[in-house]
Amino acid sequence: MHPAVSYGKKAIEALVGIFFIFATAAYWLFERDRVIDAVTSFLSRPRRKKVRDTWELVDLKLGAFVRGQLVMIGLVSTLVSIGLWIAGEPYFILLGITVGILEIVPVVGPLIGLILVVPVGLSVDPQTALKSGAAVLIIRLAQDYVINPHVMGGAVGLSPLIVLTNAIAVTTLFGPFFVLLSVPIASLVVTIVDVTARGVDPAEAEVPTVLFPAGDAET
Repeated sequence: MHPAVSYGKKAIEALVGIFFIFATAAYWLFERDRVIDAVTSFLSRPRRKKVRDTWELVDLKLGAFVRGQLVMIGLVSTLVSIGLWIAGEPYFILLGITVGILEIVPVVGPLIGLILVVPVGLSVDPQTALKSGAAVLIIRLAQDYVINPHVMGGAVGLSPLIVLTNAIAVTTLFGPFFVLLSVPIASLVVTIVDVTARGVDPAEAEVPTVLFPAGDAET
């Protein structure tokens, strides 16, 4: 397969995945209560409250994950902007924000960010392009191995080790484009295991906060 066709196919897959995520999020926002009522109606009354509380706990954790993503975009945008400014890159703020937003797109996003940064640096001189590209790569590595596990893991109450292990497993089983869903999947599995196997009361479980408590996001 021609490389251009391969990259085009990957870009389309990424866009479809992003569209699916946003469509699911929109549906969940507007139809959540109806879905919960429909599911719990098939259960006996003693189990309904526990299932509802578990469902709402997962929902709160996913809300924390979304806020964590927003924190990640802001943090990466700031770091990249500073790095590009030090490297002497023109339009460093605009490029930093663009790279930060693209970081949420697995595989393709960082590549597009790098492709944007290097040519702009070349408009100044090759040394600026090299320093700018190196800055983006270093920040990307720090994000993958330091920032992501702590920020996103903290957002849903997972240890960095679980986040990294689950990201590797999801990437291996389903492909790199699904790594964006690795943290929500891990949070869902851990929450269900805690409630069903460890006897954790979902109504008493503590939800990690990102900037502000999960409950405040719904008010």
